[in-house]
Amino acid sequence: MEVIYEGTIKKENKHKRYEVRKLIFEDLTAVLQVQEQVIHHLTDKGVLQPLTKEEFQFILEGNGLMIGAFVSDELIAFRALLAPPIDGEHLGRDFGLMESELPKVIYQEISNVLPAYRGNKLQQTLATLIMKELNKRKSPYRYVCCTVAPFNIPSLKDKFAQGMEIAALKEKYGGQLRYIFVKELSVVDVSPWQEIQIIEMNDIESQQGFIANGWRGFKMEEREGKHLVYYGSKRRVNK
Repeated sequence: MEVIYEGTIKKENKHKRYEVRKLIFEDLTAVLQVQEQVIHHLTDKGVLQPLTKEEFQFILEGNGLMIGAFVSDELIAFRALLAPPIDGEHLGRDFGLMESELPKVIYQEISNVLPAYRGNKLQQTLATLIMKELNKRKSPYRYVCCTVAPFNIPSLKDKFAQGMEIAALKEKYGGQLRYIFVKELSVVDVSPWQEIQIIEMNDIESQQGFIANGWRGFKMEEREGKHLVYYGSKRRVNK
């Protein structure tokens, strides 16, 4: 398979070469094994919504894109994009897209890195690479969306680093609270936020109130042991 990237990472104070390539159906077993190890090491299992074998298979059969990082022949990390079905749970509905726009949405699905290789910014590297691969295709997609659990700090940092914004905060997956992130592809908005509010991450009601009024979450930080989310509005408000 074609190698799309090569780099160096550290494991136990030793540098190792790794390469990234697109994943194919024959990689499914390795993908499931990586996911299993990641779940095993989670302190809070609720922060990750794992994919089933059938869901991975659906992507690998052409309904999206997956790439993986390998050290020698061992899969150590992967990232997935999913072309979702147009159903009642479609994320585009959660932030107000019209029905005609829903086919233009692709999901940033699960991203897993083996615990032994964390701290090498593999998640961010794979995010950059998979979006580059998507852009090489003549795809119909205009929006990339995903869900992240509150207090899943690594994933939240990953999404903000990509320029994604919180567009909704609601229950998904049978009652689990999730931020819904979105980014409009090929659009660079450099206009400043007209107003900014900083809200503690555990203040769900306040966040939902600002989102309902058209504000977007665009940044987070930790201050004095508290996780804070920055919300901005680009609408001019008469005072």
